[in-house]
Amino acid sequence: MINHLPANHSNNFIKLRNSLISATGKAIGDYNMIEEGDTVLVCMSGGKDSHAMLMILLALQERAPINFKLIAMNLDQKQPGFPADILPAYFEKLGIDYRIVEADTYSIVKEKVPEGATTCSLCSRLRRGIIYTTAKKLGANKIALGHHRDDIVETLFLNMFFGAKLKAMPPKLSTNDKQNIVIRPLAYCSEKDIASYARQMEFPIIPCDLCGSQENLQRQKVKDILQAWEREHPGRINNIFRAIGNVEPSHLADFNLYDFKGLSQAKPEDEDPLFGDIAKESEALSLNSTDGTRIEFVRNT
Repeated sequence: MINHLPANHSNNFIKLRNSLISATGKAIGDYNMIEEGDTVLVCMSGGKDSHAMLMILLALQERAPINFKLIAMNLDQKQPGFPADILPAYFEKLGIDYRIVEADTYSIVKEKVPEGATTCSLCSRLRRGIIYTTAKKLGANKIALGHHRDDIVETLFLNMFFGAKLKAMPPKLSTNDKQNIVIRPLAYCSEKDIASYARQMEFPIIPCDLCGSQENLQRQKVKDILQAWEREHPGRINNIFRAIGNVEPSHLADFNLYDFKGLSQAKPEDEDPLFGDIAKESEALSLNSTDGTRIEFVRNT
């Protein structure tokens, strides 16, 4: 039996853990991420997010009304100094099914990317290809990634600021070859809660700076902006995330999503919410007179 609780845990920790499990379960249900008979490849970088995701999925597996299989996977990319023994020992301690995939992407990235340039983009593409191939090899039809709510919101702003596109990370998507479904079970979880949970669980964390690449400065800047907003107006990050799932194409400007050219007569859903419910408000005023360039409305008594 897996030990899901740290020694000397507090009631506050139990509440935090239950909240994360509940949020993850809701995201899985809302997007139908995991179904009966699925085999889920749980991608483990060794960071706080992937550790939290694995432990929460294991907890949900024990109580879920459906049967599904979890396979933890860590990709050893042969970065100098990578502690290759940490995750296998941890997986063995948990007694779970796992695979350690070895692929020297580090030398490829160093060969292809000029000195001083960020390696993240090429490294990510290579890693993604290896993960997809591994999933096929193992018969895993779902691939779980540890991105959380804050990652999704940060990506939205990065794409707006630097790509001129209204695009974030979807909680669920199909791979380009249609062979796998990628899921993000932590989509409803905040980074703050995950970090607190991971600290108290004392997971064996592997740092993400082993490759020596430059820090993703633009993402960090966006993160700083969002955190400043959150301090000034608590709940703002969650509201932005909720907005991603509450889109009104008729109030944006993408004519591929909405037929603006064919719009000849307004529909109720096209009404601009900035003006409120005009049908209701119009009862307060009546057209009184028109005189040349002057039109007058008066209050109804």
